[in-house]
Amino acid sequence: MVGLKALFFDLDGTLAETEELHRWAFNQAFQEAGLPVFWDRATYKDLLWVTGGKERIRHFLDGCPACPSLSQEEVARLHRRKNTLYALALREGLAPRPGVRRLLEEARAAGLRLGLVTTTSPENAEVLLEALGLRFDLVLAGDVVPRKKPDPALYLLALERFGLEPQEAVVVEDSRNGLLSAHRAGIPVLVTPSLYTQDQDYREAGAVLEHLGEPGEPALVLRGPGQGGRRVVDLGYLEEVREWSST
Repeated sequence: MVGLKALFFDLDGTLAETEELHRWAFNQAFQEAGLPVFWDRATYKDLLWVTGGKERIRHFLDGCPACPSLSQEEVARLHRRKNTLYALALREGLAPRPGVRRLLEEARAAGLRLGLVTTTSPENAEVLLEALGLRFDLVLAGDVVPRKKPDPALYLLALERFGLEPQEAVVVEDSRNGLLSAHRAGIPVLVTPSLYTQDQDYREAGAVLEHLGEPGEPALVLRGPGQGGRRVVDLGYLEEVREWSST
């Protein structure tokens, strides 16, 4: 098997638990705009199946008879305001999920290339990376491809940009849409479910763990190598995931 050369991460829910901040920012933007809309946790959980903030707003409004009809520009303006509110909330402080910073540092020290592959807007990606103090060699965000996750276009583009074959990378995701996107591109996937995605179906994943783990806080392996035990995800474990995915 070819050696591991790159590690790709999703952003929201994978690098950090951000979705509650997003939900708050959406609701604040709706209130400021005078819209009779409030997304509770159950509603937002369902809406997360729609990838992309503008697409999420449009999908909800199209299915809401009591809501006003907004033009594409009005939706875009509403989404820009939501992003501004989200950025302001991020400045209050946010920590990466367990193991994220450690694994990125280990991968970079070993010479792996690091890519961020997300359907969120470039503005949101930039502000979150700044807030977390994380750096990637490649950032693919927002509308860089015409079809978002679960379509494989984003991950196929990431492979193309790095000049790699699918088995030369591993993806870390937190949702079924992200898993399917990477899986359809042929890349092995490790899933760390987040607050809103814990009950989703991850049958195609090479591994599913509650998080990436730290030396003093190993993660429960829900599926994949070492299932039922606890592991700290390091480069050795990523190699096990690649082998598991190829069987």
